[in-house]
Amino acid sequence: MKNELKIALIQSDLVWENPEENRKTFESKIDTISETIDLIVLPEMFTSGFTMNAYSVAETMSGKTLTWLKKIAKEKNAAITGSLVVSDGNLFYNRSVFVHPNGKVETYDKRHTFTLAGEHKVYTAGTSKTIINYQGWRICPLVCYDLRFPVWARNTEDYDLLLYVANWPKPRINAWDALLKARAIENMSYSIGVNRVGQDNTGHEYPGHSACYDVLGKKLSNIKPNEETIKVVTLEKSSIEKSRKKLNFLNDRDRFTLLK
Repeated sequence: MKNELKIALIQSDLVWENPEENRKTFESKIDTISETIDLIVLPEMFTSGFTMNAYSVAETMSGKTLTWLKKIAKEKNAAITGSLVVSDGNLFYNRSVFVHPNGKVETYDKRHTFTLAGEHKVYTAGTSKTIINYQGWRICPLVCYDLRFPVWARNTEDYDLLLYVANWPKPRINAWDALLKARAIENMSYSIGVNRVGQDNTGHEYPGHSACYDVLGKKLSNIKPNEETIKVVTLEKSSIEKSRKKLNFLNDRDRFTLLK
């Protein structure tokens, strides 16, 4: 088990519906990371932008992007994660993939599809949370709109890190800032959010505001909005354990059964 986990947050613009160009862009960015890291985090739908044109960009779990992610994870000896459009049978998913350095792949399908944009008409919603065990850390990956639903994110699994990837637009960025911090505090967990920047082909602007918060809501990152950048943050397992031992708030959490 590692006490420290070093995570690279990549806040980036995306090329609209062009997986090959996005892979090239991210590979060049990742190549600039000189220090040893444990995990690389890319935004939501990092190969395409937040598109409802799933047919044009969807890949299978044996497609080019998964092959590329495995290559990057092996070369950097670090896990890498983000979401992309995946076709599985006759269905499409906004799927978060977590690729371990040894090539193992774990997935989470976005539970809350963004009805305002018609995402529910194109993508099938996920039905279960995923808790990833990596380097002795328990990580809960979630996607964008999931951030608005605290019951789904509730820390009933004693995870250490909530990890959100997003295409969160400028008009509602105050909600992103407030909720990302709130999820850390209420779950006594680190909370990381990686949001894209730039403008997509539908005219939506994205200001970034990628961030990392500790279990008491202290911001651990200083990432400029609206800029493409890579920020490495270091998380400490002992800090979580110390805070939870001193402040046993999770012991008083409500017990509930989630109806699906």
